Amino acid sequence: MLEYVEKVMSSATIDELWQVHCDAMASHGFTRMIYGMAASRNRASFGARDDFLILSNMPSSYMDVFIGEGLYQHAPMVRWAASNSGACSWGWIRENAAALTPEEQAVVIFNQDHGLTAGYSVSFNHVGARNLAGIGLLPDPGVTQHELDAIWAGKSRELVAMNNVMHLKILNLPFPSVRKPLTERQREALEWVGEGKTTQDIGVIMGLTSATVEKHLRLAREALDVETTAQAVLKASLQNRIYRIEG
Repeated sequence: MLEYVEKVMSSATIDELWQVHCDAMASHGFTRMIYGMAASRNRASFGARDDFLILSNMPSSYMDVFIGEGLYQHAPMVRWAASNSGACSWGWIRENAAALTPEEQAVVIFNQDHGLTAGYSVSFNHVGARNLAGIGLLPDPGVTQHELDAIWAGKSRELVAMNNVMHLKILNLPFPSVRKPLTERQREALEWVGEGKTTQDIGVIMGLTSATVEKHLRLAREALDVETTAQAVLKASLQNRIYRIEG
């Protein structure tokens, strides 16, 4: 555990962190994983798909449908994760089969067709009202839920702790850019807006004209795909793309 924590804390990027975590979980029998975080969800939905952070070692043939075609919206364990924190056996699906919607039942069948019949989900729903994150941990094909429950029983505290450490580290790393990365000037301008400075103030601080400052803010809004500068500051902050220490 100590070696794992040291590797996690020294990870400088999400890609590096994810590889550390995949290796660690595989050593415990969980060879397939899907991590997802919606950092800007609202009361009505998980938010825009392009704003998600998705990490997985599942094949694209699965992910292109589960994520790309939106099946995750009806996945029973995603439903559980949206309302709970902690860990849950996929036995929950069987226990609540009568309450599943037709859409949820279709996801269960889709998973079975891809050899996903046993697993555990860990939800990090305690982070905040606008942040929903969780991870699905799956064994090799052929391992039953009963067998997996026996493995989990002896390692549950360690496994839950390791996944929480990984998640907390992710919250402190910049999201991989799904669109255009913010330039140094765009980031700095957004940071000053976050400090309550006006365009004129920022121009004096950065040694730029007000028109140039507004240009940087406009390009930042475009890169973040938002309409207002206030939304840009919020989104960039949630994704750890501003207030960063480089080097």
